Amino acid sequence: MKAMSQCLKFGKSVMDNSFGMFRTILEYKLEEKGKKFVKIDRFYPSSKKCCKCGHVKKELKLSERVYRCECGNEMDRDKNVAINIREEAKRMLMAYA
Repeated sequence: MKAMSQCLKFGKSVMDNSFGMFRTILEYKLEEKGKKFVKIDRFYPSSKKCCKCGHVKKELKLSERVYRCECGNEMDRDKNVAINIREEAKRMLMAYA
């Protein structure tokens, strides 16, 4: 896929299509098992939001690998994002119930 995406004729559309297909298969498999696929808004500030207090930072550089908040929360940035995404998905599911 990577080689095809670097070709001048195909560009990024190949990568976009493969991700779209992955998502389609994931949705199908979850539905098969009685689970729900939840898609959060692409502009949801999952990386800038503190998972403990909810404070949203205005600026966050990609080079900052540890998330530090004013409340004292200090954790791996990816773990903070994962918690925020999980909680937003739970909130969305509760809103639809």
